[in-house]
Amino acid sequence: MGRNQQLGARGEDLAAEFLESVGMVVLERNWRCRYGELDLVARDGAVLVFVEVKTRTGLGYGSPAEAVTPEKADRIRRLAGLWLAEQETRWRRIRVDVVTVLVDDPDAPKITHLKQVL
Repeated sequence: MGRNQQLGARGEDLAAEFLESVGMVVLERNWRCRYGELDLVARDGAVLVFVEVKTRTGLGYGSPAEAVTPEKADRIRRLAGLWLAEQETRWRRIRVDVVTVLVDDPDAPKITHLKQVL
C-alpha cells in the first residue's frame, strides 16, 4: 500500500471513529462499483448519510474540503444512487457530508464534519 493510500485509510478510520463517537452508525466502508467508491455510508438517526472523507498532512494544497470539486460531488451523488438501488431498505431522508482529517500533527489529528454540503 502506497503512502497516500495509507494516509487515506487512516483518515477513513479516524472519520468512522469520529462519526460513531457522535452517535452515527457506519453501515458500509469503501463500497465500490465499476464507477467509483463511496468512502462511508452511515445512519444518523433516520437519515442515510453518504460521507466523503478527505485527509491531508498539511494545507500546502489547500484545505481537505477544497478537494471535493463539483465533479467529485456529482460522482458521489451518482454512486449514492447506485448504492441505493442495491438496497432493500428505502430511505426517506438522505444527505451527503464531508469529513476532513488534517494530520499535520500525527498525535492530534483535526477532524471536521461538514453536514449536507453536496
